[in-house]
Amino acid sequence: MVYHSLMKLVVQRVKKARVLKVDGGSVVGEIGKGLFILAGIKKGDTEKDVNSLAAKLSKLRIMPDTENKMNLTVADVGGSMLVVSQFTLHAVTSGGNRPSFINAEEPRRARQLYELLLDKLRGYGLTVETGSFGDHMKIEVVLDGPVTIIYAE
Repeated sequence: MVYHSLMKLVVQRVKKARVLKVDGGSVVGEIGKGLFILAGIKKGDTEKDVNSLAAKLSKLRIMPDTENKMNLTVADVGGSMLVVSQFTLHAVTSGGNRPSFINAEEPRRARQLYELLLDKLRGYGLTVETGSFGDHMKIEVVLDGPVTIIYAE
């Protein structure tokens, strides 16, 4: 059997976004203009997958230029990224009405790869905020466009 890694990212261009803890409502991460990213890590994902996606995200040109064309990166416009781990991106829905999350990476390894993604993005000089790994969160997002890109490595 051939196994293909399928780390998934849902990338949305935003005017602002923030993550709050459900218990108490304190802000965990918050950005103005930039990218809101949901990161789903699948069993079998590797450091190579993370490196590839971080490089792509750092060069992703979906921010508007002076003519409102998607020609600029987040860094070009002084924007930020808010990255939230989202295991439910790997839901299997073919077996009925209740999704299975059997393909999502186990929490310890998922956290390692998630934190590596954050480090790699910061290594490109990007300002990166985060969610609260493994916790129930309240997420507020004001989309810009809307522009949504899905990566599946």
